[in-house]
Amino acid sequence: MATKARLRDHYQATVLPALMKDFSYGNVMAVPRVEKVSINIGMGEATGNQKLIDSAVQELATITGQKPVVTKAKKSIAAFKLREGMSIGCMVTLRGDRMFEFLDRLMTVALPRVRDFRGVSPKSFDGRGNYTLGIRDLLIFPEIDYNKVDKTKGMNITIQTTARTDAEGLALMKHMGMPFAGSRPETRKA
Repeated sequence: MATKARLRDHYQATVLPALMKDFSYGNVMAVPRVEKVSINIGMGEATGNQKLIDSAVQELATITGQKPVVTKAKKSIAAFKLREGMSIGCMVTLRGDRMFEFLDRLMTVALPRVRDFRGVSPKSFDGRGNYTLGIRDLLIFPEIDYNKVDKTKGMNITIQTTARTDAEGLALMKHMGMPFAGSRPETRKA
């Protein structure tokens, strides 16, 4: 039985009215919202050792609660010893309650565990309100067992929103509780 995501309740109760007031939207459907979260682990070293892909798939499944798709090379590149069709990474696309639950854990548990964390960069928007964040070490997630990790891996997290501009996307992410550098985090009820 699935429980309703805490971050979705926060969005409905707090973020939606705040954004309607900030940008003076006439309709609730015009307010930006998070559509999906794509998480990608690229393993360039997997050309020499295919077992790295298996461990990356297992770790990503543990973090997200969803089975990842193994990504394959589209082109052969001789300089990288890469052939077309070789497994070079894995990815997951989260939507709905899993997406909100992952974002909640990312913002409240994982990011504060980064060493010398001062906030994420507010400049990583793409011009259309989507935000991309790079993480160097998966060990910031408490689900990953430190003793079972053979090689540290990083990942890219892309948060796709319905915002039309970076200003709308930034306001949405700030209200949701993303800890941006140089700003005080929003307080959210537990």
